[in-house]
Amino acid sequence: MKQLEVQIMGHGYLLGCPEGGEAKLMAAVNRVDAAMCKIRDSGKIKARDRIAVLAALNLAFDVNDSVSDAVPTMADPMPLTLNRRQSDVVLEPLLRRLDKVLGDDGKLF
Repeated sequence: MKQLEVQIMGHGYLLGCPEGGEAKLMAAVNRVDAAMCKIRDSGKIKARDRIAVLAALNLAFDVNDSVSDAVPTMADPMPLTLNRRQSDVVLEPLLRRLDKVLGDDGKLF
């Protein structure tokens, strides 16, 4: 496993990354950094842990919302097999991957 040093909200982190996954990890880091900086720059919240939690919730909501957009309505001519309960399954692998990347540290900050 490769390790990448990244910056999130001005703080450095050494993250584990599978070979070939560098671009995906950097894209995720950039999304998290942008989300956290946006919250910080709003000036309403200063505590880094609260910023991290709000950013995580916003990102999870966006992921869930995009999956929920694929949930069929009664008017859909060709219903999809994905329902809201199944969309929760999308978050489980993401949370497991975050836990794995955080490793023994177990804390964002």
